[in-house]
Amino acid sequence: MDTSRFNLDQVNLRSKGKLPEHMGIRFTSIQDGELQAEIEIQPFHLAPNGFLHAGSIVTLADTACGYGCIAHLPQGAENFTTIELKSNHLGTAREGVIAVTAKPVHLGRTTQVWDATVIHKDTGKTIALFRCTQMVLWPK
Repeated sequence: MDTSRFNLDQVNLRSKGKLPEHMGIRFTSIQDGELQAEIEIQPFHLAPNGFLHAGSIVTLADTACGYGCIAHLPQGAENFTTIELKSNHLGTAREGVIAVTAKPVHLGRTTQVWDATVIHKDTGKTIALFRCTQMVLWPK
């Protein structure tokens, strides 16, 4: 991991003006093999039924895994793109803070696989389990 490019300040700055900032995603920890982020639930994170929207959860988890992938690209790789994602939703919330921890399962030259667990920060209750596969992109 290139810590000069991917320290906590740089990761949060990278989100400016993009979906992660709009969603209120704030990275709280970045280290080799793990990223953590959180969202303070706002009304726009909720579905019409008043519970946390699944898309809000997936956006938090996918963002953490995506930044993890960027931070752990092989030497010489240019970027990545997500080729598959899956989420299992085990609970929900209406208020408070949800937090995610993303960890790599596989860091290959052509693909990476990342797992993320989303919890309600106040209760510790698991909200969702998430897995995604990214394709590593190389210069032409």
